Amino acid sequence: VEKQGKHSKLFYQLQVEDDDKIGLYSYKVQSTITSRLANTMIQAKMVNNAKRPQHIVFDVQVPKGAFIDNFTMDVNGITFTSSIREKSEARRMYSQAKAKGKAAGIVRSNALDMENFKTEVNVPPGTRIQFELHYQEMIRRKLSSYEHVISLKPGRLAKHMEVDVRIIEPQGIRYVHVPNSLGDHFNGITTISKGEKKAHISFKPTMAQQRKCPTCSSTAVDGNFVVQYDVNRESTGGELEIFNGYFIHFFAPENLDPLPKNILFVIDVSGSMWGLKMKQTIEAMKAILSELRAADQFSLIDFNHNVRCWRDNLVSATPAQVEDAKKYIQTIHPNGGTNINEALLRATFILNEAQNLGMLDPNSVSMIVLVSDGDPTVGELKLTTIQKNVKQSIKDEFSLFCLGIGFDVDYDFLQRIATDNRGMAQRIFGNQETSAQMKRFYNQVSTPLLKKIQFNYPQESVSDVTQSSFHNYFGGSEIVVAGKVDTANLQHLESVVTATAANAELVMETLRDVEELDGFMKKDKYADPEFTRKLWAYLTVNQMLAERNTAPTAALKRNITKSILQMSLDHHIVTPFTSMLIENSEKDEIMLADQPKDPRRGCCSGQCLSIPPWANVTAVPVSFMPDLLLTPASFLYISVDNDPHFIIYLPKSQRNICFNINSDPGHILNLISDRSTGVVVNGQLIGAKKEENKKLNTYFGKFGFYFKNKGLKVEIDTETITLKDGSYSIMLSWSDTGHIIRKQLLISVKKESNVTIRVGEEMSFMVLLHRVWKNHPVNVDFLGIYIPPENQFSPEAQGLIGQFTSEPEVYIYNQRPGQTPEKPQATMEVKGNKLTVTRGLQKDYRTNRVFGTDVQCWFVHNSGKGFIDGHYKDYLVSHLYSFLKEP
Repeated sequence: VEKQGKHSKLFYQLQVEDDDKIGLYSYKVQSTITSRLANTMIQAKMVNNAKRPQHIVFDVQVPKGAFIDNFTMDVNGITFTSSIREKSEARRMYSQAKAKGKAAGIVRSNALDMENFKTEVNVPPGTRIQFELHYQEMIRRKLSSYEHVISLKPGRLAKHMEVDVRIIEPQGIRYVHVPNSLGDHFNGITTISKGEKKAHISFKPTMAQQRKCPTCSSTAVDGNFVVQYDVNRESTGGELEIFNGYFIHFFAPENLDPLPKNILFVIDVSGSMWGLKMKQTIEAMKAILSELRAADQFSLIDFNHNVRCWRDNLVSATPAQVEDAKKYIQTIHPNGGTNINEALLRATFILNEAQNLGMLDPNSVSMIVLVSDGDPTVGELKLTTIQKNVKQSIKDEFSLFCLGIGFDVDYDFLQRIATDNRGMAQRIFGNQETSAQMKRFYNQVSTPLLKKIQFNYPQESVSDVTQSSFHNYFGGSEIVVAGKVDTANLQHLESVVTATAANAELVMETLRDVEELDGFMKKDKYADPEFTRKLWAYLTVNQMLAERNTAPTAALKRNITKSILQMSLDHHIVTPFTSMLIENSEKDEIMLADQPKDPRRGCCSGQCLSIPPWANVTAVPVSFMPDLLLTPASFLYISVDNDPHFIIYLPKSQRNICFNINSDPGHILNLISDRSTGVVVNGQLIGAKKEENKKLNTYFGKFGFYFKNKGLKVEIDTETITLKDGSYSIMLSWSDTGHIIRKQLLISVKKESNVTIRVGEEMSFMVLLHRVWKNHPVNVDFLGIYIPPENQFSPEAQGLIGQFTSEPEVYIYNQRPGQTPEKPQATMEVKGNKLTVTRGLQKDYRTNRVFGTDVQCWFVHNSGKGFIDGHYKDYLVSHLYSFLKEP
């Protein structure tokens, strides 16, 4: 009976695996850390076990700040390799490949704490495919430890799984620790072997060990594999490592007395902080206040639309003052708007006043810690103005640190304003761990040990040195400086570091033989011989990216951009100004790895379309059409439907703005007029059969699409869909289901439902048909149009919709009750106009053409006056294919 039971269990397991449509043969992660530089490879081998084509997905998370430097893909022995190109050149080559009818796909990443690299390929049955991604990152020291994080999310059981991490540290390894970050399920599986300067970590769970339970078909491997370690430190002046014409200076002195600090906590208590966010913030702040030292001075500011101070000046962190501050924090009740500008200026005023009155210890460190979860909604709303105001007020005298809570906060702004003022920012995810995340961040800056740190090297021997002066050094962290060194004419490299400590001005010297590392590096086969060059490039590019964010002039920003681009190409890394082209050996099938247009958008998904065999055929049955995959981002549309009602989605501010156009039957409105791409979209209005409530409702009864560069016109009305190419034309009825393909333009008709027009992958349009009862006394059949914001129109595009290709800055504030409780009003500033807008619901009819789906938006009255450029009558054209007249 026991044997029979075991065999039954084995049969069940095999059956589950055979039923899995996508088999994961192997999932490997190999990472080698050489002097804090981690080179990581993630490899997945999969097969389509189904009897029909399947989408195979490679979805991995890369640590934020890492640089992807290579990606390869092998499909049944056909290898795709990658190259790094300037972004516009990569897009051009990608577009050319698609225009010729070759394979085309796109891979996107998001911008949270980890970045997604995701590609999806549609493959026939039996196809074997291997993905391999390489990236590099510098492991930063935080809280006295280096932490290497590897995301392990294979999504299914792997017949072979392996994580292999090797650490090579010439300074010597003090300890290695692998916390139980994947859960107790994997206790005892990880092995660690440590030598004096090397360590090896191995994690190889069998398929049985991967299962969530003995009979489960799902994997328990879902989380982060974390390796923590630290190195030996002997010299207070830091460790100089010189190799292959570059030097790296690691500086992390210990056993120093902390400097006293003057710290102002600025806490957002607006309505959006209500609930768990505020509860966790209060919990964290009480713990942080308890850790203040007797020599510290502090105060608290909380703000919503108003700004309040617990104390108008800094006070000593005595037990009584700390206890009083905790009681104050406990009484906070979130409500109202967000006035970030006034809150930060109040904080800087308190610190500046204290300094002017001689109340600050000359050796102390001053800082502001901002905690916020949203954009400004009250007072100064323009982010660049707030950034300028704070910079002018701080005057490089102290540091600003920013904690952005949740996904709604403009984290890019917090990063800019912190970097601009000698600080740093961190995103805090709003959940049960918010309090722990806040305390961990505070601990990184709670112990200042040095200030005014300056690194000096012989000018005749070194060049291209990265940042060499620093405002503060905090205990448990590390400062890293790199540069090029002329080793041909030099035997020793000397560094001199000067800094202010708690009780003295320090001068620390370090001397290293330029050939000291040569023997060690040549002996170790796993050590990266390029680690000094890669670390120098990593530091240089990140430094230039920070400088670009705070560049005071457009000319300087352009020059920095050029330098970053050249560094990206020289060192083969993906940055915001480069993209990765992925192509086969014949260079006739191409994919593009690119950054998202809107980094604030939430879960971004990658996209790799099945290869469409574009051809000049007239009509194709549905069953033979390629399977086109829409990403989640594609479901955010700009739409015009019903009476006609415009819903404009603004990706940057993630808002919907609505307005109606009240015009006359027969009028033709221009929606898109883009002379650069040669695209025109116009809509002709029809009227209801009779007036209701002294008003004749109008709708779109006909749309005209003109693709000038292709010489193609498409006319869609409530009866037919017609494609015209000069004297050639073909017509489909709404009673048909079918497709037309001509000159890489696809028209897909779904019977009595919708028409989709696709131009390669650059553009797509959806037209919906609304049928009414034939003998309805008032209503008539009409059309609606939906346009994805990802469509690649030029910046010069015009039209009622086209003008929003360049998204205007929209500020909405002073929300107040409207005429009805469910429709509050607010003030909107846009394009120099101040408008009263109303919050309400409008309909999206794509998923439900009868009742529609409610979409929340801010409604602009008077036919969009003030939100659209000019008057709506400026968008009337004479013909269904006319461009809008140039202004």
